[in-house]
Amino acid sequence: MYSAIRPLLFKLEAEKAHDLTLKSIKLAHQLKLLTLFTQKIPDKPRTVMGIDFKNPVGLAAGLDKNADYVEALSGLGFGFIEVGTVTPRAQEGNPKPRLFRLEDEQAIINRMGFNNKGLNHLIRQVNNRNDKLTLGINIGKNKLTPNDKAIDDYLLGLEAVYPYADYVTVNLSSPNTPGLRDLQFGEPLRHLLEQLKTKQQTLATNLGRYVPMVLKVAPDMAEEDIRDVADALLSFEIDGLIATNTTITRPIPDNTLHGCEAGGLSGKPLMPLATQAIQQFYSHLGSQIPIIAAGGITEPVDALKKIEAGASLVQIYSGLIYQGPDLIKDIVRVI
Repeated sequence: MYSAIRPLLFKLEAEKAHDLTLKSIKLAHQLKLLTLFTQKIPDKPRTVMGIDFKNPVGLAAGLDKNADYVEALSGLGFGFIEVGTVTPRAQEGNPKPRLFRLEDEQAIINRMGFNNKGLNHLIRQVNNRNDKLTLGINIGKNKLTPNDKAIDDYLLGLEAVYPYADYVTVNLSSPNTPGLRDLQFGEPLRHLLEQLKTKQQTLATNLGRYVPMVLKVAPDMAEEDIRDVADALLSFEIDGLIATNTTITRPIPDNTLHGCEAGGLSGKPLMPLATQAIQQFYSHLGSQIPIIAAGGITEPVDALKKIEAGASLVQIYSGLIYQGPDLIKDIVRVI
């Protein structure tokens, strides 16, 4: 059915279609009609970071920034859902238009800019969530918070979401918040990870529950930077890595419609770059720190290549937009 609906959705401006689709999925879930769009997905359990996942296919952060649609999206058959990125204070994000489809390339460019309703809203949404749902919460810093104060936003985010998450993702890799990616490297990264790890250990002791913490990185890293990030992850015993976020490069034809728009590129053209990053990280991390693969998965063979490169789990977003919910089932069958 999705193949029939998609051409209609794609006639709408991308962000309007995004919002309409989420509202429609939620309504279908409430009316118990989601089975019209999905097929039953058999369990294929994986245990990663001490968490039991019913299957290895997750929804990447960015689709449901405010956790407004968690229960409905889980009804599509995902093994886990990651919501956010959420910042301490609500913010509108960048001016519209800020989301663009590159249909011929099965790609998306976004410069959303962490638009979200803030921590308080997200926590209200997940406070009474279904315990059977495996939930990751992705945290970031507000645009107006300078980098030398970024740790304050991340510590606040970690403490606020910790009781409600199965894992917490620290997002330092969005290209749409000025200067954010500078925090991925060198001393700023090590300083941030050290303080976050201390906070995680304190929360685990106080709440009697250990919640894994993962770092989400960009694909646009030199090999020496990947080595340094891997060393930092090992030094501070970070629980996992998500590789990768969107790219600021443009591995697409020069004449691609919307190809010159500013922002992060996701979808099929990202696949080689993101998979190479997984291979390079795995060469340094081995099995010591699990990798969650994201970036460019638009068909089952892409997910299989991610697993072969060293990933333990996969996440999709742009592939879901282009292929629909059947992609979840098709991937579960092959990995």
